[in-house]
Amino acid sequence: MGEDQEKKNPTPDSEEKSDPEVPIDFTTFILSLSSSAAFHLGLAPHPEQKDCCTNLTMARQTIDILSVLQDKTKGNLTGEEERLMSEILYNLRLAFVEISQKCGCSESAQ
Repeated sequence: MGEDQEKKNPTPDSEEKSDPEVPIDFTTFILSLSSSAAFHLGLAPHPEQKDCCTNLTMARQTIDILSVLQDKTKGNLTGEEERLMSEILYNLRLAFVEISQKCGCSESAQ
């Protein structure tokens, strides 16, 4: 009953190990970076502390990284990837400017 029982009723640890990993592609990478920027803009709560905090320097750096990726991948993306990148950058830049103005900071998006 020992081994057969474990195979039929896997433990939570074995279930986690058998789950397929999320494939990392360009879209996933861009969404990850945009989530990071949103977090630094205070648009998303800290995963452990459940509160929002703002770090405009880190937000700007992440937005700049996305902008560099947009420039370096121009002509090599699908139409959907180009639209996603443009929309993400537009929304993050707009949020950056709005949040910078609210807190009276002098940083501005490119």
